[in-house]
Amino acid sequence: MDELLGRARFESLADRALDASRADQTEVVVIGVDSALTRFANSGIHQNVAERNVQVRVRAIVGRRAGVATTNDLSDAALARVVERAVEAAKRQPEDPGLPDLPGPLPAEPVPSFSQATADCTPEQRARMVRPICALAVEHGLKASGACSTETTEIGIANSRGVRRHELRSASSLLTVILDDEGSGYAERTARDIDSIDAEALGREAVDKAVRSRGAERFEPGEYPVVLEAYAVGEMLMYLAYMGFGALALQEGTSFLRGRLGQRIVDPRISVSDDGRNPLGLPASFDYEGVPKQRVALIEDGVAAGVVYDTKSAAREGRPSTGHGLPAPSTFGPFPSHLSMAAGDTPPAELAKGIERGLWVTRFNYVNVVKSDRAVLTGLTKDGTFLIERGEVTRPVKNLRFTQGVLEAWSGLRALGAERRLIEGWGGAVLAPAMRLDAFRFTGVSDV
Repeated sequence: MDELLGRARFESLADRALDASRADQTEVVVIGVDSALTRFANSGIHQNVAERNVQVRVRAIVGRRAGVATTNDLSDAALARVVERAVEAAKRQPEDPGLPDLPGPLPAEPVPSFSQATADCTPEQRARMVRPICALAVEHGLKASGACSTETTEIGIANSRGVRRHELRSASSLLTVILDDEGSGYAERTARDIDSIDAEALGREAVDKAVRSRGAERFEPGEYPVVLEAYAVGEMLMYLAYMGFGALALQEGTSFLRGRLGQRIVDPRISVSDDGRNPLGLPASFDYEGVPKQRVALIEDGVAAGVVYDTKSAAREGRPSTGHGLPAPSTFGPFPSHLSMAAGDTPPAELAKGIERGLWVTRFNYVNVVKSDRAVLTGLTKDGTFLIERGEVTRPVKNLRFTQGVLEAWSGLRALGAERRLIEGWGGAVLAPAMRLDAFRFTGVSDV
């Protein structure tokens, strides 16, 4: 794959936009995306799509007012127009006394964010990854559906205070749902380098779940001990990020961490951090304001340790940004998109030990927030829910609805998986282990 712009062309574009601006301060963010997707259903590929696009976002600050305008036209005339629109938008905004200056330049060490193999992946290569999944499904009388995707993102950021950043980032994902009229199974792999994804192992995982989930029986709702696979734990982590790991939510009083920083909120074996530089995830060295990404401890040994900041939320507290800014204008505030939970020491085969009667949950679906300030979620189990009896997974049960406080459940941790899985997340990826919990509240039964 050729770069959408390349560093030299990005810097030329940024210089032209900055030179054209009449604002007191100006920021130019260029986001180029080259993405491709192969979809399959009924054990056959039915769609290949690809998209290449470059977007220029200009933020203009006039006094204590800010305006943003965007375009994907890279001509000189279009650049001049988008800068002018951003300046005019700023002039029409109410004054914001808390609006900080744009960040200045800080050193940022490069990270291994790019994979040439992912960038060069062809439709034929993606088809070869899909083939063993479909073959395994057909062999067992099942049908496979899912998607194989690759994406290269080119990020360039420049501002009138001297920031100059440019980086290529890669991500690939392969996921499948394998099913028939009686059962279903799910598996997913996410990686920076597509060559590291074992498609056959993924297919076997999903087929095994689908075969074992045939003939599911109704199971009465109630509170039971559970084993949550990494898929389910990763989903909960993403919702915790949404509900309260950002500084703005804490400042506005909607975060579940309000009044709890420095206090124990979950079992002391649980530690969660956000680290864009972690090579086990999908690394990135800076955020959408050009600020270097910092590792932030969110939960440390069960204690609420901190939240992530962008420039504006950090300025409210007189502290530096942690490098978690989203593209302006960001009404949501900063967001952690490189979450990881520390692994434990329990092998996968031993996670169910000690449970006399409980449930094994593969993943969640249709998850919604009930109370963000209490970190309460509701949703359904999906693609592999099984009964555990006397420490053994015995038979499939129908999917159940849960309504549960995450912190409450994690306070009853009994075992933490020794292995972690990288799961596609919101704007990044989540690295999560499986866990065994004392109690999880199921409030209803699904017919599917």
